[in-house]
Amino acid sequence: MTDISLSDHAVAGKTAPPADARSMRLPTQWLGVAPFFIFAIMFLILPTLYLMLGAFRNDAGEFTFENIVALAQPSIVAAYWISIKVSLASSLIGAFAGLAIAIAIVRGGLPEWIRSATLTFSGVASNFAGVPLAFAFLATLGRLGLATVLLNVLVGFNIYAHGFNILSFWGLTLTYVYFQIPLMVVIIVPAIDGLKKEWGEAAATLGATQAQFWRMVVIPVIWPSFLGTVILLFANAFGAIATAYALTGSSLNIVPILLYAQIRGDVLHNAHLGYAIAFGMIVITGLANVFYIWFRTRSERWLK
Repeated sequence: MTDISLSDHAVAGKTAPPADARSMRLPTQWLGVAPFFIFAIMFLILPTLYLMLGAFRNDAGEFTFENIVALAQPSIVAAYWISIKVSLASSLIGAFAGLAIAIAIVRGGLPEWIRSATLTFSGVASNFAGVPLAFAFLATLGRLGLATVLLNVLVGFNIYAHGFNILSFWGLTLTYVYFQIPLMVVIIVPAIDGLKKEWGEAAATLGATQAQFWRMVVIPVIWPSFLGTVILLFANAFGAIATAYALTGSSLNIVPILLYAQIRGDVLHNAHLGYAIAFGMIVITGLANVFYIWFRTRSERWLK
C-alpha cells in the first residue's frame, strides 16, 4: 500500500505542473495572436472610433450634430443612393449567378477538373479589381472596345446607340459583377458541400419530388449562408473605390468617390463632414449585418 501511494504521488507530481508554472506560461500562449489584436486595434478599431468621434465634433472640438444633419444635402444623399443601388444590383446579380455556378460544379455531375478550374479562377478573379479591372472593361466594352467593335462589325449592333455606357450606372454595376460572381462561388461552395446525400435519399424514400426536396430542405439549409454572402457582396461593392474611380472618375458620384475627393482636397469645405460621410457608410454596413443576424435567427428557429 505504501509503495502504491508513493508511486501515485510521484506520478501526480510529474503530470500536474504547479500553479505558478501554469500562470507563467499564459503570456506565451497569447503571444501568437498578439499581432492580430495589435493590427485590429491600430488599423480598424482606433481609426473607426476616431472618425466616429470626428463626425460629432466641429473645428473647435465641440460636440455637435451639425455634421450629421449636413448629410441631408442633395448631393450627398444622391451619392449614397447611387452607391446603394450599384451595390444592391451587383450583389444580387453576383449572388444568383454565383449560386447557379456553384450548384453546377458541386451537384451537377460535372468532371472534377471543372470544379478545380472554376474554383481556381474564382479565387483569382475575386481579387481582380482596381485600375487593371477598369482598364480591362474599357478595352472590352468601351466605345472602341473589342466586344463593342465586334458586335458592331459582325452583327451590326451598336450597344452605345442603344443606351449603354460603360461610365454609367449599369456600366459600373457590370464591372463590379466581374468580381462579385467569383467571390460568391468561393464562399457558397462549402455550404453546398455541406448538403448530405442522405437527405436527398431520405426525401426520395418519403416520396418527395426534386422540387419539394429543394424547397423544403436545400433552400432552408443554405439560406443563412446565401443571405450572409449577399450582404458581404453588398458591403464589398459599397466600399469599393479604386475600380469606380479608375473607370468613371467623377462622372458617377458614389459615396467612396465623394469621400475620396473630400480627403484629398476638402471639396466640402468641412473636414468633419467627411468623417460624417464615413460614419454613414459604417451605419449602413452595420444595419446590413443586423438584418443578416435577424434573418438568420428566424431561419434557424424555423429549422428547429
